[in-house]
Amino acid sequence: MAGSYHWSGGNRVELLVEGEQFIPHMLKAITEARQLLLLEFYMVSSGNVADLFIEALIKAARRGVKVCWLIDDFGGRQFHQQDRERLAKASIEVQFYNRLRLAKLARNLARDHRKLMIVDQKLGYIGGTGISDEYLREKPAEGALAWHDIMLGVEGAVVSDMVRLFTRQWCLCGGKILFNVMPPDYTRVGDAMSRVTEAQGVRLQQIKHSFVQHINHATDRVWLATAYFLPVFSVRRSLRQAAERGVDVRIIVSSLNTDHPWVYHASKRYYRRLLKAGVKIYEYQPAFLHAKLGLCDSWVSAGSCNLDHWNLRWNLEANLEVVEPSLAAAVETLLRSDMEESEEVVYDQWRSRPWYQKLREAGWSLLCQLLLKIR
Repeated sequence: MAGSYHWSGGNRVELLVEGEQFIPHMLKAITEARQLLLLEFYMVSSGNVADLFIEALIKAARRGVKVCWLIDDFGGRQFHQQDRERLAKASIEVQFYNRLRLAKLARNLARDHRKLMIVDQKLGYIGGTGISDEYLREKPAEGALAWHDIMLGVEGAVVSDMVRLFTRQWCLCGGKILFNVMPPDYTRVGDAMSRVTEAQGVRLQQIKHSFVQHINHATDRVWLATAYFLPVFSVRRSLRQAAERGVDVRIIVSSLNTDHPWVYHASKRYYRRLLKAGVKIYEYQPAFLHAKLGLCDSWVSAGSCNLDHWNLRWNLEANLEVVEPSLAAAVETLLRSDMEESEEVVYDQWRSRPWYQKLREAGWSLLCQLLLKIR
């Protein structure tokens, strides 16, 4: 049943920062797979990173590993036909979510934005990455913007819920389950309490509801990093109320180093009330901040969801929630580092920005509001 994933203990969760860390980690896991590889990614683009994954998956298939790969049709539009044929020749089954068709009209906007990889139903990866050269921050594709992102490496009983999440969508997209879905293994491998949360457009918004609940009950801190800062009203209200009751509320957002500059300008409409309530806002400078990461007291949520209007209106999303001191400490260290590489938005300076900047922000904000009326 959608959204029915429960907390489980004894998991191990590791924070992996930047493609230079998580891409080799994931490739190594593929080389060690013995039975089954499940992949679900929104963004898949032909290039050096895709070649590394394709080659590793083909070698896995040749040694008898069953490989299933679910790709969003819009996110995979730069995944070349020759690469798709390489996978097909290796008997790797690929399904595409919501094929783009002109006759579908607005239904084309519904996308699978999840980022998952599961190895032998024992090891999982969940976060914000795609299979694309942008995620190798030191060596992005020529002319491309480097992306700052994270993945979580996961072991334990919670991986079974990641498998269930994948297989449900795989079947809905026409894939066949030619493997046995294993029951949860409750063997203790770590100290993390974890659960999977998801979103399915307007039908299911478990990720948002959980964030709002944890923000509302936070007593110490609420630190968020998000790529596209167009938060829904309930999230904005909870952030303001948390700051007003003395909670340390900080938000790290993208600067003009983003793949959608218009979102950066449109997001400014939300700054005033948040800043006046005491929320601190930081704009990340070195690269495109693509991570989706939340820290409320010691609770961590990471995955694919930006908590923005568009994600929650149209997309399939998946996050992992974790309560475990060492992971919370690692996330805190990362977010502190990101703040140091950001420019803090000061209310008095923001209020005195030039009129033409305000006009540009108002224009993009109006466009956002019109787009949200699409049904």
